[in-house]
Amino acid sequence: MPRKAKLGPSSDPEMLILTSLADGPKHGYAMMQDIERFSSIKLGPGTLYTAITRLVEKGKIKPDRIEDRQRPYRITEAGLTSLSEELERMQKIAKFGIRRLRFS
Repeated sequence: MPRKAKLGPSSDPEMLILTSLADGPKHGYAMMQDIERFSSIKLGPGTLYTAITRLVEKGKIKPDRIEDRQRPYRITEAGLTSLSEELERMQKIAKFGIRRLRFS
């Protein structure tokens, strides 16, 4: 059986979830749709909810009140800080990589 490809930093489920929640609370299915729309990456429910659990444990997101049997999640200040720092790091790496490609 072939191994599942590892997700890189820009497709890390936690980064994708934080990015999705940066514009407001969403429940799981809405996050899956949003992530697929902006990244063309389809997260399965197992991957999504495992990452959500880790993010809640790390204090980067928190659950809101249940609405119509769906539990929305909201990004915390710690989550916003983490997302901002990681995006800046990724941007720096991308700029460096693009410069290297131009000189190769």
